[in-house]
Amino acid sequence: MLIWLIGGLAALSMSAAERQFNFSNELEGAKPANFSTGLFGTGQPPVWKIVLDTASSAFAPLTDKAPPVSRRGVLAQTSQDMTDEHFPLCIYDGEVFRDFKFTTQFKIVSGVAEQMAGVVFRYQNSSNFYVVRASALGRNVRFYKVVNGLRADPIGPEINVTAGDWHSLGVQCEGNQIAVFFDGKLAMPPLSDNTFAEGKIGFWTKSDAISYFADAQITYTPRVPVAQAIIDSIMQQQPRILGLRIYTQSGADATHIIASKDLAEIGQPGTDAELAAIRDGTVSFGREPDAVLVSLPLHDRNGEFIAAVRVKLKSFFGQTQDNAVTRAQIIVKKIQEQILSADDLKK
Repeated sequence: MLIWLIGGLAALSMSAAERQFNFSNELEGAKPANFSTGLFGTGQPPVWKIVLDTASSAFAPLTDKAPPVSRRGVLAQTSQDMTDEHFPLCIYDGEVFRDFKFTTQFKIVSGVAEQMAGVVFRYQNSSNFYVVRASALGRNVRFYKVVNGLRADPIGPEINVTAGDWHSLGVQCEGNQIAVFFDGKLAMPPLSDNTFAEGKIGFWTKSDAISYFADAQITYTPRVPVAQAIIDSIMQQQPRILGLRIYTQSGADATHIIASKDLAEIGQPGTDAELAAIRDGTVSFGREPDAVLVSLPLHDRNGEFIAAVRVKLKSFFGQTQDNAVTRAQIIVKKIQEQILSADDLKK
C-alpha cells in the first residue's frame, strides 16, 4: 500500500512530494501493488514477495505504546539462482522520477555466491538503468550504470556491510549530480553522469542473494509533463483565456485530455470535435453564454495531425466565428512551436 504525502525538502524543492512504500500493508506472499519484476542478465525469473520479518520501523509510531520492533511485512527477493550474471529487479511502475532522494532499509539474509542488496534508479528498461548496491561478501558499496545491456565498471568505497543486520541505502539525484548514502552518511564523493535524466526506481539483488527491504521512501520534485508545462506557461502569459486543453487519441473513436488549465479535467474524454480535428484537421466552433469554443488540430513539424487543442475565450460584442478562430490559432501556434512530434506529447 502506498501513502502519498506532500511535504518540504529544501535540498530538492520548496514544494516537494513524498511517497512511502509501507510493505507491512501488503499481503504476505504477494508481490506489492504497482510493482513489476524483471531480470537483467541470465538465469531463472526472480521471486519477489512480501514476507514477515522482525524489523524496527524508520517511520514515526502512531502512539507512544507502539513497540520499537515488531514482526511485519518486508519486500524479499527469495530466488536462489547461483548464475553469476543474474540480477533480479523489482520496479515501481507508478511514476517516473527526475530529481529525488530515495532511501530504503535493507538486510542481506543469505547467499553463497553473492550477498548483495541494492536500488535501481532512473530505470528505463531492464537494459538501461543506474544501480547502487551493497555487498556483504565484498564489504563495499558500488555505483554503476547499465547502457544497452552493457555494464560499466563499478565505482565506490570499501565499507563494512554486515549480513543479518538492517542497514540503509540511499541515492539522491539533482540534474546530472548523483549522491550515494550508506547508513545515513555520504558513501562517496558525488558523481556526475548525463546518461539518464529521469526514470523509475526499484530494488535489486544479485545471483543467489536473499535480501529484504523495508521503510522505503522517496522525496522528489514532481515531474510536470511537457504538454502541461506549455499550458501553464501560456496561462501565465494570457490569464484571460477561460479554458485551454490538449487532447490526444485514446482509441479508434475516442480522445482524452492530457493537459488543461484545470488539472481536474485531465483524463476526461473529448468530443467529436476533437476527434475530427485529429483525424482530418477539422476546425470546430461553438458558443456558450459569454464565451466561444474553438477546437483545432495540433500538427507536428511535418504537418501531420497529432493532437487537438480546445480554446475557450470570452466573447465580445461583434464576435464572429472567423475572429474567434483567428484568436485561437495564435494560441495553437505557440503550442506548436514547442511540440515538434507526437513523442513530445508523451514526455
